[in-house]
Amino acid sequence: MTDIRYLALATDYDGTLASHGAVDTETVAALRRLASTGRKLILVTGRQIEDLKRVFPEVEIFDRVVAENGPVLYTPSSGGIRLLAQPPPAPFVDALRNRGVEPLFLGHVVVATVEPNDAIVGDMIRELRLDLQVILNKGSVMVLPASIDKATGLAAVLRELSISSQDVVGVGDAENDQTFLAMCGRSVAVANALDAVKEQADYVTQRRSSAGVRELIDLLISDDLQSLDAVRSRAGA
Repeated sequence: MTDIRYLALATDYDGTLASHGAVDTETVAALRRLASTGRKLILVTGRQIEDLKRVFPEVEIFDRVVAENGPVLYTPSSGGIRLLAQPPPAPFVDALRNRGVEPLFLGHVVVATVEPNDAIVGDMIRELRLDLQVILNKGSVMVLPASIDKATGLAAVLRELSISSQDVVGVGDAENDQTFLAMCGRSVAVANALDAVKEQADYVTQRRSSAGVRELIDLLISDDLQSLDAVRSRAGA
């Protein structure tokens, strides 16, 4: 395929590429078809790499993975991991344990728990005067350095791949996807996305989660999203 306008697809995992934590074989096949056109595949997820490989062994389809909501870059072909930040200090983790925060998950960088522990987490950040942020995602509570999010990770990956963000189509469903969707040349929300994500997106798929991603892939392969441009033009967008 020549004269491709959109050179990469950047997709969220849970609720977007995956339904109930798993990616079906039909969606894996669609990803392979898209990769065969020469486009790059980038996964942008809040999951930790080890957990992602457990639930999605086909992750090697992707050229790059942005994990832990931004700070961890993973190259499936080589197994290489690059960190964009250091994890929160040990006294912070100890303080959470002392306050009885459970469950508590430690990644390469992220410290994660679940709601309603976000109140205690916020208290500890302020008490220890740490430059950390709390990111919420459908019940999950992720703690990261204040300057890190999915957009930070995607930007670093695009530099590695020498691709402009304007040449990327991004797709997601939740609040923590909004930063990376905003930087893409075309932003897409799946039908099950939160209303705020739909309002921000250039296009909302007719189908939900993985079926919506397949819908988007079909449009990319068939006409590089030119049909969406025609719809926007008729609507006066």
